[in-house]
Amino acid sequence: MATTEDVTTSDYQRAVANYWNSNTNDPVNLVLGQVDDIYHHHYGLGDPDPTIVDAEGVTEEAIIKELHRLETAQANVLLDSLGPLGPGDRILDGGCGRGGTSIMANARFGCSVEGVTISEYQANFAQEQAEIRGVSDKVHFHLRNMLHTGYPDGHFQAIWNNETTMYVDVFELYREWSRMLPVGGRYVCITGCYNDALGEKSESVRTIDRHYIVDCHARSTYFKALSDNRLAPVSVVDLTPLTIPYWELRERAEVATGIEEAFLSGYRDGTFQYLMIVADRV
Repeated sequence: MATTEDVTTSDYQRAVANYWNSNTNDPVNLVLGQVDDIYHHHYGLGDPDPTIVDAEGVTEEAIIKELHRLETAQANVLLDSLGPLGPGDRILDGGCGRGGTSIMANARFGCSVEGVTISEYQANFAQEQAEIRGVSDKVHFHLRNMLHTGYPDGHFQAIWNNETTMYVDVFELYREWSRMLPVGGRYVCITGCYNDALGEKSESVRTIDRHYIVDCHARSTYFKALSDNRLAPVSVVDLTPLTIPYWELRERAEVATGIEEAFLSGYRDGTFQYLMIVADRV
């Protein structure tokens, strides 16, 4: 049976895998996921219920449910952009976390879903969720490196990254994605990136890097990497205004981690952006 050591190729990758293998009781992901047993590893979109935002003495339970609703809304925005898919299609979740978006994708499209992660804990947790839901015949989670997946050429009709590209070199990543997509195949990425039109990384972005052991890419890096690997953008959406309310609500929650201020500062001063990029293989 493969281990993290088998699928990682650098000290940095091993550090990331070890972080997630040991971070098994993180309340943000677990407490929110317990609302309906869909466990996300990303942030939220949309306006919170005003009765939650404006109410005096609102309960933590109400805030948790609303944060989870906004995170599920984010996943649905991504799935909306994957294109027409059906039961005969295969799709890939690159950096699947605890598997929430993959399980939602199968429920919506009926297709086969593969999720890959370098964390043994995450792969096992996600697979258990697929089994509990009775979809393990079509939803599979694997301990694999998304830079070297081992899948055949042209194997997937669609691939996505949901806040996972900051862990890798996107030129290497998109080379692998381009190889596994047929011409016309769809790629969707939701990510935070720094706005290099304003210069180098701000202190807010550097704080985010340190907190999550990541290296957020410049906005322009994404488009250069896509172009170099035959992935042509068909839509670019700035989701920043839609995610700020989520962070403002999360800042009030007991599960807040302290990183909320850095995200809000970066989004508000324009040095950090939350983008969705939709591209087709050409």
